[in-house]
Amino acid sequence: MNSGKFGLFGAAAVILFGIIYSSAFVVNQWEVALKLRLGEIIDSDYEPGLHWMVPVLNEVKKFDGRIQTLDAQPQRFLTIEKKDVIVDSYAKWRISNVAQFYRSTGGNSAKTSRLLAERINTSLRDEFGKRTIQEVVSGERAEIMALLTKDADEKAAELGVEILDVRVKQIDLPPEVSESVYDRMRAERERVARDLRAQGAEAAERIRADADRQQTVILADAFKEAEELRGNGDGKSAAIYANAFNKNREFYSFYRSLNAYRGMFNSGSDIMVLEPDSELFQYFKNAEGER
Repeated sequence: MNSGKFGLFGAAAVILFGIIYSSAFVVNQWEVALKLRLGEIIDSDYEPGLHWMVPVLNEVKKFDGRIQTLDAQPQRFLTIEKKDVIVDSYAKWRISNVAQFYRSTGGNSAKTSRLLAERINTSLRDEFGKRTIQEVVSGERAEIMALLTKDADEKAAELGVEILDVRVKQIDLPPEVSESVYDRMRAERERVARDLRAQGAEAAERIRADADRQQTVILADAFKEAEELRGNGDGKSAAIYANAFNKNREFYSFYRSLNAYRGMFNSGSDIMVLEPDSELFQYFKNAEGER
């Protein structure tokens, strides 16, 4: 009898524990949750901790409430110049209204990614369509990111999602556009190179002409100075000879004749045509050198 009561008590305890276990659910710090009753949302404002529900009648859905990343596939957009650009972007988002999120996406991650990507691509298309290639590549990147984030967040609000940031990882040109851009850049670089070479050649000619002019001036000054020195030297030499000649005219005449003899006899020539009474032989005819 006691064993039967104990068995009933144990069975009741197990059933009670099962009911309590199935009636409790825990919402973690990083989660958001909502409660359904026969498929209808009846509560979605749950703080982290332990909560209760009616088993079978109620159903609890939990979703990750942390910041998540949507890394979209690169998409092609048109700029204001009607030029194609391929944009690779990503977005940071999180659930802001779990009830609205569930109504819009059913909690399906693939559907959520698709709907968010559509809205972000729409914002990208709108912003890139207002700007040139140069502006989207380097001119207004920070401004574009801020506007993209704001616009995409407004569009995603209907999904119960908050867009925290939209970033463009890379902007590429399609192959056909890239080739024309590279050709234009190459032509521009070649033009700049030609201009620089022309400027260099002009500077070289100017330097060379200035060097030639300086050379001519230096040589002319040097020749002038040399001629002046030579003239001064010749003048001093003539003065010295004149002074020496005036001191002893006869000796000077004799000395000049000896130099003339030395030059003639050392020339190697064996023929000399002179008048017999030439003054050159005055010292041969008269030992005293008198005429």
